[in-house]
Amino acid sequence: QVQLVESGGGLVQAGGSLRLSCAASGRTFSWYAMGWFRQAPGTEREFVAAISWSGSSTYYADFVKGRFTISRDNAKNTVYLQMNSLKPEDTAVYYCAADEAQIPTAEQTHYEYWGQGTRVTVSS
Repeated sequence: QVQLVESGGGLVQAGGSLRLSCAASGRTFSWYAMGWFRQAPGTEREFVAAISWSGSSTYYADFVKGRFTISRDNAKNTVYLQMNSLKPEDTAVYYCAADEAQIPTAEQTHYEYWGQGTRVTVSS
């Protein structure tokens, strides 16, 4: 079992930045690939970014490339999502998730563990 707790969400103006954190506890964090997903009101949850167990491989949705960066610190059992140049359409609840397969993927069904989410609101 892995428990995931997101933090760092909040209200920011368009063009601003936020850094989300996801702290993991339970089984060995470095065994898992990690992903970030988001869900805006009235929409399906969608993939944002993923990172391999070692951090050497990352994968992004097209709509965040060049603006968001996923990283991890296995010593701190934490994965991060640095979000720059935020847009109002980035407003959503952001979730982190852990995948035992260790390979970063956009497929939500591959992720066994999910956090409760942190809300990001970007004002125009």
